[in-house]
Order: sequence, then structure tokens, then C-alpha cells
Amino acid sequence: MTHVLLAGVLLIFMISSCSQKSEYDKLVERELASNVKQDSLFFGISFEMNRKDFYAHCWELNKSGFFTNGVGNMSIQKKLDSALKFPATMNFYPRFENDKIFQMPVDFQYLDWALWNPEMSSDAMLADVKDLLEEWYGGQPFIKVVNKDGTKSVWVKVDGNRRIRIFKESVSTVRAEFTDLLDLEKFKNS
Repeated sequence: MTHVLLAGVLLIFMISSCSQKSEYDKLVERELASNVKQDSLFFGISFEMNRKDFYAHCWELNKSGFFTNGVGNMSIQKKLDSALKFPATMNFYPRFENDKIFQMPVDFQYLDWALWNPEMSSDAMLADVKDLLEEWYGGQPFIKVVNKDGTKSVWVKVDGNRRIRIFKESVSTVRAEFTDLLDLEKFKNS
């Protein structure tokens, strides 16, 4: 009889532990339930922009010298002279769905990065970018999320529908990905 009781307790424990939500899942659920809409990205760009408005906005900022052409003329570049510990660039180009910005990947890199400058590696830059984005956006703090096998981690911040993920893209680059979670949910369910 005690074996049956013990097996029942273990089964209940296993079922309840499998159904527990992660800190990240709870954060997303809570923020989406708040019905707060955060569409602002940076430099006057938002999730609600369509292609035409995005191009017109960036073209005007490019003409004024605020933006330049990014890597291989395939992205937009903004120089950050004093926003981080060292002068850096951010290169970005959005992903569009249904003619509006759905996701904005942004690559940050120190201008003087080199293999022999470890203080300018992506390991060092990750904390700098996290601090910068916390300063720009306020709201919820970033939380560290580690994959199931413990080999990779990402910093995540969710405010309403706007999720920001930060991670090392390469030895020289830190990536920030801004995603509209409302659109992400629509795409998952379609």
C-alpha cells in the first residue's frame, strides 16, 4: 500500500513540475494580459510603420547625416559616439509582415573591435548594450534566460507587447531583437 501511495505522490509531483511555467513564460503572459501597447523602437521608428513610411523616415535621417548606409548597403547604420563605453555602431533593418514592422534585429559593434582588444569583445559589450537599452526603455528589467541544456543564454525584457532579446551574435557583435509579441502570437496561431 505504501508503494502505491508513494507512486501516487511521485506522479502528482512529476505532473505539477512539468506544468510549471518558467519565469519568462510568466513574464510574457503577465505583460500581454496588461493590454499595454509599446510600439516605439528607436529614433522615431515603431512597430506600426509600414515599408513606405519606414523608408521615407530613414531617407530623411540619412539626408541629414543622422543615419548612414550600413554593412554592405543592406542595413541602416547609426554611430553611437558616447552611448556605450566605447564608440560603436548599430546596424539594423526590420522584418515586415503584412506591410508593417514585426521585428527589428539590431547589431551593435565597437568601432575599434579587434581580437587583441578583449575589452571590446561581444562578452564585454553585452553588459553595455543591456545597460543602454534599460536606460532607453525603462520598464521591466532584463532577465537572463538559459536554454534547456545550459549552453546558451539570452537577456530578455518584455514591456506590454514589446520584447527585447539581447545575446552575443559573434565574437565582435551583440544582437538586440525587438519583437511585437502580439504579431508573433498571430503568426503562431495562423
